[in-house]
Amino acid sequence: MQFPPVHILDFSQRGSAGWLEALDRACREWGCFQLVGHDLDGELCANVLSEMERFFALPHEDKLRIERTADNPWGFYDRELTKNVRDWKQIFDIGPALDEVPFHGASTPWPGQLASFRGIMEAYYAASDSLALKLLGDIGECLGVRRGTLEPEFGKGHSSFLRLNYYPPCANPDQHLGISHHTDAGALTVLLPDAQPGLQFQIGKSWHTVTAEPGALIVNIGDIIQVWSNDAYRAPLHRVLANARHSRFSAPFFLNPGYDTVYAPLASALNDSEPRYRPINWGQFPAGRAAGDYADAAPEIQISDFRC
Repeated sequence: MQFPPVHILDFSQRGSAGWLEALDRACREWGCFQLVGHDLDGELCANVLSEMERFFALPHEDKLRIERTADNPWGFYDRELTKNVRDWKQIFDIGPALDEVPFHGASTPWPGQLASFRGIMEAYYAASDSLALKLLGDIGECLGVRRGTLEPEFGKGHSSFLRLNYYPPCANPDQHLGISHHTDAGALTVLLPDAQPGLQFQIGKSWHTVTAEPGALIVNIGDIIQVWSNDAYRAPLHRVLANARHSRFSAPFFLNPGYDTVYAPLASALNDSEPRYRPINWGQFPAGRAAGDYADAAPEIQISDFRC
């Protein structure tokens, strides 16, 4: 099943009558939408996908030389867990140099074999960050806060990152998932897909496969916005299917705040109701999530653990 047209939003209409209403409806009903008419350059997007193919085609030992570690969250990895189940994928995470705990001194280790890789990814990172912050400001308006209120949490010291996903063919796709069902921990995810479907969102009790419109991005809200909205907007459960014949590439940008950020339901979103969450410290939350994703040391932490 595919998404209905009501959840295809045209970013070129931003600022016009009806834009915020359409955005609010998409976040309230599905928590995700396709975004067309956006300002990410088409040639840059194509170059990102092309460079991803080149990177993941490198010999495995070359990729392992720039593998992420428990002390540095950025780099290559091929053994990530979701819901404590190993994903059928390889990733390369690109993030800012970090001075704050828990990853003091971390930085992205770039592959030296690909001359244009770093420049293309840094350009795409910057463009994605700009677009995500615009959407965040609009969502904040939908939740009743003045533009510029939420955005500073995603400035200096932020932990936003770009993930490059490669899903290789799987001989037994009925026994594996590219990624198991999950919600995204941060505020907002902006995903660049290739032409191969595989991403599914759960709406009600049904899984819906996304077939992206040409040139469209796929956007979903994360746990932080669910908390801010006091559950008016719910971060959608999603997963990625494995495929027996086709490879698949995607590049999600995760808009995340600084590690010292504490978030809780916004006063403007309470509408005289009680807050459903205790305040959550972002620095502690992803560390707890990584304990399940990276090391299989514990169950994944969830915002439900902070329910009042």
